[in-house]
Amino acid sequence: MSIARPPTGDGLSLKLHVSTTATSTALHSHARSSSLLADYATLFKLRVSTMVIITAAAGFYLGSLRSGISPFHMGLLEALLGIAVVTAGSSALNQALERTTDRLMPRTASRPMAQNRISLAHGLIIGFLCVFGGSLYLAYATNPLTGTLTLLTAVGYVAIYTPLKRITTLNTFIGAFPGALPPLIGWTAARGLIEWPAVALFAILFVWQFPHFMAIGWMYRADYAQAGIRVTATQEPLRDAARSSAIQSLFYAVLMIPVSLWTTWLHVTGLPYAIVAGVLGLWYLYATLRFVRITRNPSDPENRALARQLLKVSVIYLPLLLLAMMLNAQGRLLF
Repeated sequence: MSIARPPTGDGLSLKLHVSTTATSTALHSHARSSSLLADYATLFKLRVSTMVIITAAAGFYLGSLRSGISPFHMGLLEALLGIAVVTAGSSALNQALERTTDRLMPRTASRPMAQNRISLAHGLIIGFLCVFGGSLYLAYATNPLTGTLTLLTAVGYVAIYTPLKRITTLNTFIGAFPGALPPLIGWTAARGLIEWPAVALFAILFVWQFPHFMAIGWMYRADYAQAGIRVTATQEPLRDAARSSAIQSLFYAVLMIPVSLWTTWLHVTGLPYAIVAGVLGLWYLYATLRFVRITRNPSDPENRALARQLLKVSVIYLPLLLLAMMLNAQGRLLF
């Protein structure tokens, strides 16, 4: 008869070692997966892509109501899926082209392609697949016009705007064209053609971008100058950069008010929207007027706070404006 012995010290150590190794491996695998997901979120510029999807959804919503149908059907999901895929691919290709520039700026130095966590080949392949695959999907799922416009938007952003950032400060103006197309694309996905309300949505996005990007340019002008990226804020002398940034911001902030009312003039929205748009426009203008104070003393470090405030207002203003537009759209008067 044998008597079971308790585990010896060595046996306990072995079990503890195996258990610790397994736990460590699992944690490492989880961390690696989380890191990879974070890298893809950065590669696809998740926050920017979300804004693109929101503006495209607004265009689809308004276009569907113009057709007299509910916007809440599979067509909406198909359109947003295709637009999201193309947007993600465009962001990947943009970072592939700017990987060396990104390394020079603290704000972008940790991006996955700048740090070689995602290879150039990988980024290019996934970028091209997303852009062309998403465009073909949109052409099939919605209509050829939508697929074509989405592809042209990606080409404009990647092949024209991105290289121009190192050549001329006009890149902001030129880049505003592809940047303003998502709501128009959403409209064509619902309607199959370009109409004046779609042009009005395009105009709203086009004008909105200038105070938004002037604020970003001023906040990160030192980074941009170091990386050789040409924006209005990096012009020399500094006083000219401040004056030009202020003038452009103010011009477009003033223009934003009548442009935002264009949809009411076209009978897409009603008086309640016009009132809300006017109030929001004055708020945007007020933040811009505060930003204009950078011309008093361009080298004042406090100017960055003024730019940041304008940036925050701009990213709140646009979704609120689109929400008001959708709630008060003709055929769907909710307030």
